[in-house]
This record gives sequence, C-alpha cells and structure tokens, in this order.
Amino acid sequence: MGVPDGQFLRMVDRLAEVERVGARDYTSFSVRGKRFGYHWPRTSTAGLKQTLSEQEALVAERPDVFEVQFTSGGFGWVVVYLRGIDADELTELVYEAWRLSAPDDLVEANPLRRVSRGRR
Repeated sequence: MGVPDGQFLRMVDRLAEVERVGARDYTSFSVRGKRFGYHWPRTSTAGLKQTLSEQEALVAERPDVFEVQFTSGGFGWVVVYLRGIDADELTELVYEAWRLSAPDDLVEANPLRRVSRGRR
C-alpha cells in the first residue's frame, strides 16, 4: 500500500482545468480559481478539500493516515499521508476535492475515472 508522490501528481493532472502554483515547500491546486488541494513533497503528504462530515469520518477511522488540516467556508480539509493510502481511495478523495471546487458544468463533463494501481 502507499501512493508515490509522482502517482498522486498524475491523479491531479488527469482532472480538468487544474491550475498548479508552486511555492518553496508545496504546490497548490485549483480549478477555475478555487483551491482544492496541496502537495508537500518533503513529507509526502497532500491536503485535500472535503466536506466536514467526510473530514471527521476519515480522521476518526484512520488517524495514522488522515489528520485535520483546517476548516474553512463549511469545508474540512484533511492531510493525507500518501504512504498509508491505496491508489483507488486516493483517486476518489482527489476527485471529490476537485468536484467540491469545480463548477457543475465542468463536473458533469468530467466524471470520475478510475486509476489502476498497476499503471505507470
């Protein structure tokens, strides 16, 4: 189990209209100007936008993989330790983070596509 940083970045790249902004220690991801994620390569972690209830459930179920990052505007952001999650679950969480920020027409035109763990 575990998702390498490069595979996480490819998951993000498969989403429509993602904008990347690099900073010294992290990269942020947005769709049409709305932030949905972060990546910290030094710690091999990602920060992903989720609903408050999903944030709570993820952290309660597996605190070794997820931790509360912050809450904002009715959303709960989680830190994901990439070494502790499988590709299928991470694909769903990345898509959900993107979906929560993307406009409806873009979401309808870009349904979730599965990523096989064995590829790339």
